Order: sequence, then C-alpha cells, then structure tokens
Amino acid sequence: MILQNLTQEELETIIQSKLEEEFAKLTKELTGKNHNDDLLTRDETCEFLKINSSTLWRLTNKGKVKAYSFGSRRYYKRSELLEIIKPVQ
Repeated sequence: MILQNLTQEELETIIQSKLEEEFAKLTKELTGKNHNDDLLTRDETCEFLKINSSTLWRLTNKGKVKAYSFGSRRYYKRSELLEIIKPVQ
C-alpha cells in the first residue's frame, strides 16, 4: 500500500474500516451460538469467571448462576455466564 498519495481523511477512513471489520469478526466469534452453548465443568467455570469454587457454590445457591446436573456432576452454560457479566457503571 502506498501511503504517499493518501490524504489524512482517506487514511482515517481505511483504518476505521479495517477496525470495524476486525471488531465485527471478534464480536461474531465471542457471541457465536456454537461457542456460547458449551457446557463447562465446575473447574472450567471457576477458571472462566476467575473465582474459586466456594464463590461459585455461593453464587449458585443464591440463584445468580444456574447449574445443570447430570448424575452427580454439575455443569454451567457459557452463554448464561456471559449474560451475568455486566459492565460497571
């Protein structure tokens, strides 16, 4: 790409376009249905949320995090974990 003949506005437009394209790809990847419907184990959930198992247990008992069980094992949906994560205002 030759930058010598570009105006500042043209360069800004090219950069903005590329950033929007990459952001759209990242958003699609993070919110993709296949990725978000994964079931995580307790350990995976703790690692994903960066919490310890006692905190996960408390959140589950308070109803803030929904757990699914198969026999004696508990699993958590990645999509539901992403929904409870909210930005601080």
